[in-house]
Amino acid sequence: MEQVDYRDGDKALTGWLARPAGMPRAAVAVFPTIMNTTPAVEDKARLLAEAGYLALIADFYGEMPADFAAAGALADDLRKDTGQYRNRLAAALSALHGLAPGLPQCAIGFCMGGQAVLELARADANLAMVASFHGLLETGKPADQAIRARILVCHGDADALVPRDHVLRFWEEMDAVNANWHFHSYSGVPHGFTNPNVSPLTGQSMHDPSADRQSWAAMMGLMDEVLEP
Repeated sequence: MEQVDYRDGDKALTGWLARPAGMPRAAVAVFPTIMNTTPAVEDKARLLAEAGYLALIADFYGEMPADFAAAGALADDLRKDTGQYRNRLAAALSALHGLAPGLPQCAIGFCMGGQAVLELARADANLAMVASFHGLLETGKPADQAIRARILVCHGDADALVPRDHVLRFWEEMDAVNANWHFHSYSGVPHGFTNPNVSPLTGQSMHDPSADRQSWAAMMGLMDEVLEP
């Protein structure tokens, strides 16, 4: 993967780029977990490149957290101001645009990254679609304007971080602005279901192979739909 240096104001950030073999079909910003980029997220970026997309893994903090507690502190500091948070996310889109001007953009994310792409959608970023995998649904600034991106949320129904009242609030928030959203919920599936590696949250893998496959297929299908000429 290629290192891509970019900035959010004074904050130096480092992204990681996966290129397809030929001309990219679209550019995809990949927002990682609370731990910043991980091997599992890098694997997803490579899968996107193999499918013909230019994929840039974004950087939340400008550093790699030492452990889960450090990641939590960094995430809390970043998200304490929703405007600041969205600016950090938008910096990755700007960097990706600089690498591939003119290509349509999509954004996908995992866990905190799933929350991140929904924040970009709420801010009406110029994205063809966003896909959230086991992402948090809460926000400091609910949508109050039309959303141009198509939205896919892939959610484990046994996700302890996203109880059903969060799900219902999200549906109602999206309906209030007439967003075009799909919500896939997988029964008995916990948080982090796309990651085959040990979770820093639980100390064990939360991977669900079926939900991982089905959610990825749903994302690829929606990309095909929104990127059709």
